[in-house]
Parts: sequence; C-alpha cells; structure tokens
Amino acid sequence: MADNAGRAAALKDQGNEQFKTGGYLKAAALYTQAIKLDPDNPTLYSNRAAAFLQLVKLNKALADAEMTVKLKPQWEKGYFRKGCVLEAMEQYEEAISAFQTALQHNPQNTEVSRKIKRLTQLAREQKRALDVENMRSNIDIGRNLESLKTELAAKCGDAEVGQNIFSFVINVIESAIKAWHEAGKVDAKVNFLLDDQKTDTEKYAPVVNIDKAFESPHTHSSCFEYLRQYSQDSFSKVACMVAPKSIISYPQVWKGQGSRKWKLDQSDGFFVQFESPFLRKIWFVPSTTEKGRTLCRSPEPLDITIHEILPRIFKETETV
Repeated sequence: MADNAGRAAALKDQGNEQFKTGGYLKAAALYTQAIKLDPDNPTLYSNRAAAFLQLVKLNKALADAEMTVKLKPQWEKGYFRKGCVLEAMEQYEEAISAFQTALQHNPQNTEVSRKIKRLTQLAREQKRALDVENMRSNIDIGRNLESLKTELAAKCGDAEVGQNIFSFVINVIESAIKAWHEAGKVDAKVNFLLDDQKTDTEKYAPVVNIDKAFESPHTHSSCFEYLRQYSQDSFSKVACMVAPKSIISYPQVWKGQGSRKWKLDQSDGFFVQFESPFLRKIWFVPSTTEKGRTLCRSPEPLDITIHEILPRIFKETETV
C-alpha cells in the first residue's frame, strides 16, 4: 500500500507539471492513474477536477469536486473546486453556497470572498434575465383582453361566433408579439377573418401588407379605401391591423395635447387596431429592452376616436 501511495504521489507530481504548462489532458490522465493506485486521496480528485474544469468537462469536474468534499469534508479546497465548477456551469446560487462553505473553513481567504461578491451580482443579473424570459413567454393576451371577449359575446349574440372572433384577435396579437421578440419588429399588415363559405380564397388572401400606407396623407387615404373595398369583396367578417409605431409618419396618433396627449411618449412598440361592422378597438403594445432582450408589455387600450390608425373599414351595424 505504501508503494502504491508513493507511485501515486509521483504521478501526481507529473500531472502537476503538465497542468502548469497547459497540458490539461495529460494532467487528467496522470491524475487518473494516480487515483487507481490511491483511490481515497482527496488531493488527486481535487487536482483532476481542476484539469477537467480547464478542459470544460464540467460534469466530470463536478463529480471529482464532490468526491473531494466527501473524502475530506473539512478541507476548503474541495468546496473551492466545487464552487469554481458550478460558476462555470452558471449555477451561481449553488456556487455561492459552495464558496461560503469554503470561507467557513478558511475565513481569511480573500479570493473566495471576492468570488462570492462577484457571483452575488451575477446571480442577481441571472435572476433578472430569467424573469425577463418568463415575462416574454407568459404574456397572457387572452386575460388582458377579457373585456373584449365580453363585448363580442354581447354584440354577436352567438357565443361560438364571438369566441371565433376573439380567438382571431388573440392569435394576431400573439403572433405579432412573437415576431417582435424574435426580430425586434413587425410588418405593417391587416389580417382578415374571411368567410369560409363565401370568400374566394384563390383571389383573396387573409393578410394584406400596408407598409406604405403611413408615408403621407395620400398613401393613407388610398390604403383605407382599398381595404374597405377588399373587406367587401372578400366577404371578410372582421379585420385586425398591426403596425409598428416607427413607420408611422401619418397619422401620428401619439401627437397632441390635452385629452389627446400620448401617455406612452417614449415607448417603442406597435399598434393593433380591431375593425368590425359592430365594434372597433385599438391598443398599443409597448416594448422595452431588459437585459439585452426585447420585451413586449401588456397591450394598452386607447381611445379609437382619438388614436385610430386607419378610419373605419366596415360599414357600421349594431350587431354581427
């Protein structure tokens, strides 16, 4: 046994020389040979953990760090190794815990103290980034527009028809938010809910691009006149327009004073305008940048008599 321990020590020394010169793979191999000869030696696992960490073999490094702790639970080095591996894995809370244990065994270790301070900040940033991702994926448009669902049910007098229109609006907004999150923009377009029985789908598509509509009063007027005709000829039931604020030169619906004052002055984002013969609505979906990620906020309802992007598309009726 003593002979094995001596041979293991010699292999460890060779491994250390390889480690110092950047030969991490050879170092790991030498530590492995040493472990076979002296399997209860915590230093060998600690050293191999360091080599595996340099090789970015993080699962193996973590297993060796945990073995180090198991074999010598009062030794700060095992917890230090574990903390370094967890830091590389970006598991900051767990890394902080490991470093705190290391510090308990050696309160004078300033390197560990610095790591705890830095990782505490990283952990806060990581949590905030995770919160942003959760907000990006958990905007509940259906819940936000519950009042629209109620209005549609009352106007339509038919729960199935009202639900169908509501689902159409929700799908348009959710698709726009997804596009905004992925690309930071949406295309200006009008989505039409076509009549399955009457619409000639060979001739009429469910989406019309309107990116040129907001360049001038002339293009604006031509656009909504075209959309009015299109809605009639295609037998559309309702329509839902999406348009980014950034492309709208005319009409600038966020300009004005008093009751017309735009309350989301600096916000980027896009408008959604719902058009039907019996109900009109408009929302603005604000966008911010959080932790380098684009984040859409919940739709803000606006007064359509003040902030309409396009004039009425459908002829007005009381019900569907």
